[in-house]
Amino acid sequence: MAADPVYLDHNATTPIARQVAEAMWPHLTEDFGNPSSASVQGRRARAALDRAREQVAALVCAHPDEIVFTSGGTEANNIAIRGAARHLATRVAVTSCVEHPATAAPLAHLREHHGWRVHELPVDGECRVRLEELPTGAIGLGTLILAHNETGALQPVADLAERVHAAGGLVHADAAQAVGKVPVDVADLGVDLLSIAGHKLYGPKGVGALFVRRGTRVAPVVVGAGQEGGLRPGTENVALIVGLGVAADLAAGLLVAEADRQIALRETLWHSLARAVPGLVRVSPEQGCLPNTLMVALPGRVGAEALETVPEIAASTGSACHAGVHSPGAALLAMGLDADTALGALRLSLGRSTSSADVDRAVPALVSALTGRPA
Repeated sequence: MAADPVYLDHNATTPIARQVAEAMWPHLTEDFGNPSSASVQGRRARAALDRAREQVAALVCAHPDEIVFTSGGTEANNIAIRGAARHLATRVAVTSCVEHPATAAPLAHLREHHGWRVHELPVDGECRVRLEELPTGAIGLGTLILAHNETGALQPVADLAERVHAAGGLVHADAAQAVGKVPVDVADLGVDLLSIAGHKLYGPKGVGALFVRRGTRVAPVVVGAGQEGGLRPGTENVALIVGLGVAADLAAGLLVAEADRQIALRETLWHSLARAVPGLVRVSPEQGCLPNTLMVALPGRVGAEALETVPEIAASTGSACHAGVHSPGAALLAMGLDADTALGALRLSLGRSTSSADVDRAVPALVSALTGRPA
């Protein structure tokens, strides 16, 4: 049998950690209680939720009562952006031009349906937002991705928070790609709201969390009963939430060692590719970047077509495809890359299971894909 592809797509999703799956299983079988029930089973479920809330809070240095469980990062972003907007008098938002659709779409909703003005700040050649372009005057909401999902560039969220607070606004960070990969401290960042996605940190899909700083007013996007402080009504999915809690606990213990290990592997991968592929461009910044993320591009080569030639590699591209026609990614164009280079982008994102042997196996396949000749 052929070996499984080398998985270099951890920014798309991560495998569920063994400890996470084991912790979830009892809540899919015998521990089936409703956490809102006063029964023995319900109290057990409530205790499991409380424990998970503590674990997630600890990972981002928050208080447990500041954590609201959601169905994932997208819902967390919607509650943060649309929910906070309900209580803000100044209908001016600032963001970057390279946000994930989970942020861009709620902001578009505010603009189209509630009369908000949304300022999209440009980015520099390393995909970092240019805060000097921040508009003057009052601001209602600032929202910024903490780690860019394609390039891995870490954004100056703390600086944005200081400026937006001075302008009278609240600050939200989409931390889906960052939490579990780099240290995240909500106090150091100065944010009022922060989104987390379970499947990005070796937890299950379909669960996430929103940090809501004490005293921050947020209205629910979906209405119903009073679960999760009324912000996310509906019976909690205990098994998934338990999985998120254990994933957060594991991430806290592995954060430093895994970051160092993955940086070393990433740099080995980059230098091996750069030596073998003339003209290869490093899109991801060398500093201030997620430890696991390397985006590269080869002008004149379509990244998606290159990947199709190497089934032994699982990765992503920086382009979009509509009706069979590839177009360069908007974030890469915003960085100043020409369309020819942006079309050749590949995102290679490593994970806990990535080994030196995986990198050694990936390099010749990627070289062949990029150059069109055997490595």
